Amino acid sequence: MLSKKLLTDTAIRNAKPSGKPLKISDSGGLYLLVTPAGKKLWRFRYRFEGKDTTLALGSYPEVPLAGKKDPSSDQWIDGARDMRDQARRLLGQGINPAEYRKAKKASKSAAKENSFEVVAREWHAKQSKAWAPSTAAARLSRMENEIFPALGKRPIHELTAPELLKVLRQIESRGALEKK
Repeated sequence: MLSKKLLTDTAIRNAKPSGKPLKISDSGGLYLLVTPAGKKLWRFRYRFEGKDTTLALGSYPEVPLAGKKDPSSDQWIDGARDMRDQARRLLGQGINPAEYRKAKKASKSAAKENSFEVVAREWHAKQSKAWAPSTAAARLSRMENEIFPALGKRPIHELTAPELLKVLRQIESRGALEKK
C-alpha cells in the first residue's frame, strides 16, 4: 500500500512561489496554496450537498500546520489540521462549515451590538434628556468607572442577577454608596 506524504513545517517554509498558484496537498482535503506573490494560504476542499467548496483557513505562519501553545499567552493556537478536523466534524453532522462560520460571525457581532455597555449607553441617552447635564455626566461617568469594566463587553442576554449584584456589592464594599 502506498502511503501519502504529509506536509511538514520544513516543506512549507521551503515552498517557493512560481508564475502561477501552487497547491501543496496535505491530507483530508487540506492544502497549502502558494500564490505567485509568495503568500502561503491554507485551504480546505470539501463536498457539501454534491457541490465542491473551498474553505479558507488562514495564512501561514499565522496559522501553523499543527496546533501549538502560544508561549506568550499560554493559550492553544489551532493549526490548519485542527481547523480541517473541526470542519470535517461539522460535515459529519450535516452542517456546511462555511455557513457555520458565517452564522458564528453574525452571532458574535449581534452579541457586541447587544452588550451591556451598548444597552446601558442607549438607556442613558434616552433618560438623560430629563436630567440636568451635570447629573447625566455624573451617572455616565459612574457607569464607565464602576460597571463597564466588569460587565460592559458581556452580551446582555447572558448576564444574571447574581453577577450584577456581585458588581454592586463590590462598589458598596468600598463605601461608594452615594454621590458626595
